[in-house]
Amino acid sequence: MSTAAIIPIKIDVGRLCLYFVLTVGALGMLLPFLWMLSAAVKLDKDLFEFPIKWIPHPVQWNNFNRVLAKIPFFTYFFNTLKLAVIITLLQVVTCSLAAYSFSKIHFPGRDKIFILYLSTMMVPFQVTMIPQFIMMSNLGLGDSHMSLILINAFSTFGVFLLRQFFFSIPEELSESARIDGCNEVTILTKIILPLATAAISTLVIFTFIGTWNDYLGPLIYISSDKLKTIQLGIRFFQQAQDTENCLIMAATVMGLAPVLILYFFCQKQFVEGIATVGIKG
Repeated sequence: MSTAAIIPIKIDVGRLCLYFVLTVGALGMLLPFLWMLSAAVKLDKDLFEFPIKWIPHPVQWNNFNRVLAKIPFFTYFFNTLKLAVIITLLQVVTCSLAAYSFSKIHFPGRDKIFILYLSTMMVPFQVTMIPQFIMMSNLGLGDSHMSLILINAFSTFGVFLLRQFFFSIPEELSESARIDGCNEVTILTKIILPLATAAISTLVIFTFIGTWNDYLGPLIYISSDKLKTIQLGIRFFQQAQDTENCLIMAATVMGLAPVLILYFFCQKQFVEGIATVGIKG
């Protein structure tokens, strides 16, 4: 009678511990988000009960309708969407052009100029916001979306991100295109950008989410209610004396939905872009 061979199972204790820590950390970050979703469909009196009732009964779907009745949510929504889309498109264009210049075009002092440009990332926004506000006011762009668009149309981080990725594209492709008579714009649009979709997707996600969640910028430049973004609208809604906390959560969920949808559709490109953007150069 033959006995089956027993194959020893090797357990990597270190990897198991790492997975356990990562799982606990992920759950810890998800809990506030799950509480917000639960609170958005509760009665205000049930919001802070303990222990937490994660699935409320009955579910108060009417909270979303009450938010729409109290504030011009769709006006705030389309204002935010307008700014996010325009600024994202502008940053893709400007960052692509600058990154191509700093990576594929050789000119005297290129690397020194890039280091100088990169050093502007160390200057906090609080230092530049007053000069920027004075400049926009002198141009007559106070209380307008154009001021936010012009200020955010350029991104040092976006240039750095795309430049590092462009370095990974073989130089021979650009040289061959030049020999065939292509100009620099053609090389960028026909060769470089199609190969950099992962990095561009990453830039799009970062820029869109950053613009969508921006609170300080619109607070500085926007005063008219018809021009306010979602972040300003929710904040002033929160300051109202008769506002219920459950309605704040419902408004926050409605404002967060587009960002979640964008991430779910683009998370593959986002992860690929982060993984493939090297530190060459």
